[in-house]
Amino acid sequence: MTNQVVVKMVKELKQASIKNEAPIWSKVAEMALKPTSAKRIVNLTKIDNVTKDSDVIMVPGKLLGTGKISHKITVCSFSISTSAAKKILEAGGKIISHSEMISKFPSGKGVRIIG
Repeated sequence: MTNQVVVKMVKELKQASIKNEAPIWSKVAEMALKPTSAKRIVNLTKIDNVTKDSDVIMVPGKLLGTGKISHKITVCSFSISTSAAKKILEAGGKIISHSEMISKFPSGKGVRIIG
């Protein structure tokens, strides 16, 4: 059974994809519907290695706090650990919801999917 929060998020993402002609939101919606065991788990070490200062990223899974982040980033994730959130904020980064991500980046331009 799919969580109602996930169903609502998928609906918003699909609507944003159609409205803004942004296939990235449709792709994220498909990833959200995958079973928990198929969702990706990403550590801060990987994020730090593949991003640069002020990057905007979407993690379609869980973001864990293993490692460190040496620059500020803007992150949206289906799930984020307390330690990862703390480290991102301490580095000057931001954590935003999928709704904020859609409103700030309606076309998906500049948003990278990592995981």
